[in-house]
Amino acid sequence: MIGGGHPSLLVTLDGMAGAGKTTTVRLLGPHLRNMGYRVHTTAEPTSDMLGELARHNTDLYRAESLACLVAADRYHHLETEIEPHLQEGEIVVCDRYIASSYVLQQLDGVPLAFVDALNSRARRPDLAVLLVTDPAVAASRVAVRGAHDRFQGGISASKAEAGMYSAAASYLSRLGTPAVLVIDTTNQELRQVVETIAQRIADRLAEPSRYPNDQGANA
Repeated sequence: MIGGGHPSLLVTLDGMAGAGKTTTVRLLGPHLRNMGYRVHTTAEPTSDMLGELARHNTDLYRAESLACLVAADRYHHLETEIEPHLQEGEIVVCDRYIASSYVLQQLDGVPLAFVDALNSRARRPDLAVLLVTDPAVAASRVAVRGAHDRFQGGISASKAEAGMYSAAASYLSRLGTPAVLVIDTTNQELRQVVETIAQRIADRLAEPSRYPNDQGANA
């Protein structure tokens, strides 16, 4: 607990295209504020120069070059936005983070060891939320809204993502991420999803181990 006694927590939302990440983040911010928390929502890739390069040039940059761009944007994001808001005692909710790199960069042919090394110095989330859904449902949702990049589109892409995000959840846990929450959004209203995440955030903040000896240490 830092920033004048307010709770701080880094919560990340990753998951399959069509699982509802961005809408969930948009609903989660106000929901947490209504619960009395100070909240900052953000996203990766960011709207800064590095993030714009990574987001809009996936056809130009591929494999290791794209992985490096994404990681560079993440470190800049941590330095200039995420860490300062955490220091102010806010809950930071980020749409996409390390789990997305594990999945998308591996789908792009980059070995896990390379992705892991690139992100080894990035702050680990206090709560990593992964949203999954039935691949057929995900593919249908993406088809309706339109693909955002070359990683999206078609049932085969959704099936690949589903398997990779399941593996990413296990990998995050093995790396020592304090809390990993996987939610299947296939048959859930997003407001239910938001309530589930909000309750897990409240539980996470209430864990005595987060503040050993009441000195405000981060988990």
